[in-house]
Amino acid sequence: MSKWPRRIVCLTEETTETLYLLGEDERIVGVSGYTVRPPEARRKPRVSAFINAKFDAILALQPDLVLTFSDLQADISRELVRRGCTVFNFNQRSLEEIFAMMATLGRLVGAGDRAGALERRLRAELDEIAASAARFAHRPRVWFEEWDTPLIGGIRWVEELIAIAGGEPLFPELQDAGGAAQRILAPEAVGARDPEVILGSWCGKKVRKQTIRERPGWGETAAVRAGHIYEIKSTYILQPGPAALTEGVRQLHWLIAHALGQAVAPGLRPQEKTDPDAVASGQAG
Repeated sequence: MSKWPRRIVCLTEETTETLYLLGEDERIVGVSGYTVRPPEARRKPRVSAFINAKFDAILALQPDLVLTFSDLQADISRELVRRGCTVFNFNQRSLEEIFAMMATLGRLVGAGDRAGALERRLRAELDEIAASAARFAHRPRVWFEEWDTPLIGGIRWVEELIAIAGGEPLFPELQDAGGAAQRILAPEAVGARDPEVILGSWCGKKVRKQTIRERPGWGETAAVRAGHIYEIKSTYILQPGPAALTEGVRQLHWLIAHALGQAVAPGLRPQEKTDPDAVASGQAG
């Protein structure tokens, strides 16, 4: 009998992607239906959404470990424990907590050394982005919008990545606000701070830029006047794991550079499709 779990069900994408990066993907027997990274993970049985799960399907996979995330999956975790499953619930909300999650997951599967190497590589890449951003002539005020109704600002790891990517978060005082309810803001409050760049990622819903432009008072903001309203797919930035630390921060950096009319070194450019409005302009990428 192995002392490490051999049959793991991952109910959010970040633990799935981390296990793939650690070379431990064969242990994964079930994933969330929202999983898109890496693409081959979609061939695994899909046994959950985000706030609900197919309990019988999970049990049929005979997992010896189920990985869940935050209070949003607390009810799922509770029911799985009640049904006899071993559950580990992560709750990372910051960059350091994301790195801690990956280190913990590495230890759980006996891959601590590889997890350490992964952390060093990802930190080095973030340092490269920060060094590139340090060459910007200006750090623009950036509003990151996680949801539109009500208006919800970015969670901590997103705001930290904005700072690394070369921007100034519009509401730095909300950095420690973990829950979405704590980050609800009045549209007038956002407009009053005059964002220079607006980045939307509406949790899988397409960002409606015209709606943003038409909000009362927003037409006079620097971002709207200059047309610097862009979308980042939630799978790249709202997943508190490897995606945000790689593709997510690259897209942030590229779009901020575009807004400033500055170039980004080829090795730091996004690897996935970015906002077509920015691509069409021919700047930064």
